[in-house]
Amino acid sequence: QAQLVESGGGLVQAGGSLRLSCAASGRTFTGYAMGWFRQAPGKEREFVAATSWSGGSTAYADSVKGRFTISRDNAENTVYLQMISLRPEDTAVYYCAAGRGDFTRAYGYNYWGQGTQVTVSS
Repeated sequence: QAQLVESGGGLVQAGGSLRLSCAASGRTFTGYAMGWFRQAPGKEREFVAATSWSGGSTAYADSVKGRFTISRDNAENTVYLQMISLRPEDTAVYYCAAGRGDFTRAYGYNYWGQGTQVTVSS
């Protein structure tokens, strides 16, 4: 059974950094784009960043451009989200996803992780 497991979340002060990881298992994800989404309390889930299978194509939400970097290691079936200069408004549950559709849209993904909490204090 396909499984995505996020890790690396936590509590950090504004201006700090975190690196999220997402380990994929249970099936082959060859050709799948990988993405990160987040959902803050009372808000809808929103796109954060995504990368194509090769890593040659990436996309970012405007709110995180220049601060977040997505990368993947296909040999390790893992995708990362490096986050720097974190802000209180980045506080959310961060979800990893895998899919073959539009990789900037939630409906483009078939598989989702359970999420990891990121809390940025001011």
